[in-house]
Amino acid sequence: MAQQFYIPRRLESVILEAAQYFSVISVTGPRQSGKSTMLKHLFPDLPQYSMKDLHVRAFAEQDPVAFLNQHKEGMFIDEVQKVPALLDYIQGIVDTEPERRFVLTGSSNLELLQGLTESLPGRAGVYELMPMSMNETKEQIKDKSTNQLLYEGFYPAICAKKNIAKLFYPSYVKTYLEKDVRDLLRIKDQMQFLKFMKLCAARIGSVFNASEVGMEVGVDSKTISHWLSVLQASYLVTLLPPYYENITKRVVKSPKLYFNDPGLACYLLDIETPRQLELDKMRGAIFENIMVMECLKHRFNQGKEGNVFFYRDSNGQEVDILVKEEGQLTAIEVKSSMTYHPDFTKSLQRLPDWTSTPIKRRAVVYGGDFENTAGDIWLLRYDHIEKLFE
Repeated sequence: MAQQFYIPRRLESVILEAAQYFSVISVTGPRQSGKSTMLKHLFPDLPQYSMKDLHVRAFAEQDPVAFLNQHKEGMFIDEVQKVPALLDYIQGIVDTEPERRFVLTGSSNLELLQGLTESLPGRAGVYELMPMSMNETKEQIKDKSTNQLLYEGFYPAICAKKNIAKLFYPSYVKTYLEKDVRDLLRIKDQMQFLKFMKLCAARIGSVFNASEVGMEVGVDSKTISHWLSVLQASYLVTLLPPYYENITKRVVKSPKLYFNDPGLACYLLDIETPRQLELDKMRGAIFENIMVMECLKHRFNQGKEGNVFFYRDSNGQEVDILVKEEGQLTAIEVKSSMTYHPDFTKSLQRLPDWTSTPIKRRAVVYGGDFENTAGDIWLLRYDHIEKLFE
């Protein structure tokens, strides 16, 4: 039997603080990101019900008042977006009985957030839980090579050794296509949508062009944009916006595409082993993907909005990642190389000429071991990226 254990999440302290002020706590995020496991750990005494259970869902739909009033202390409802009417009834309960506790999860951002905004404005603490960060899994990843990390990804089942990448991701995609895509899009041709997902994976780190992808898939750009919004809503991809505040030059206005987990991207790219990844043309893009997601997880795990951007102007000048915190920018150039080269810092050196936003810190994050935090521009090994935010 594989070793199984609970890995603490950085978001826990934020949720426990919020629970002192909100009667309703909602956590969204991709399937299998550990939402239910974390909330059961934090609220072990709350009775739990899952709307994936057809009998439970039928009861909740037919008599929501009786369902919600089963327990005086409240309840934990998993996949609540499947019965959105419950949110209206929860509002009525917490308005009159604020001591009641409702903990909710959902794996569709679009449906759940819309329901929370309409039914529970100001009454719910809403948080996003991504797959695990390198900071959360220091012990689990310390003996893994860079290629192993990129290939295996950061879903809790893999980090906690409850599953392995070559089995986890095929099952994950099959479940996603058969359930989430069917529910959100009602498309009949799952293979066409899978082709779309694979084409997205081949564009990691690139500015997304819906017309170009549409021509390859065989659908119009409007359909591609809609499908992309579904990948976003179900937390499979992130569109990284360009930074344009206080900029002195013309900048690119379209977002870049990244996957929320590198292991899923590797599977969609037909990368079957860490060794294969070493020679794959997408390795640098997947490495950059990890760094973008680490910055986003840093923000989300504090209960904050992303505020992560990239910079690219009309002259092709570019900085990979800009993180805005407290009105200042942390600028990061990402290089998968294990060997440092002075050219790595060129864009970072010129960034103060391109924006008047105060720059707190500049750093090159790369695949090598030598580090230097003494100068104006730091050099950090990639798995120490959290030092930039200390």
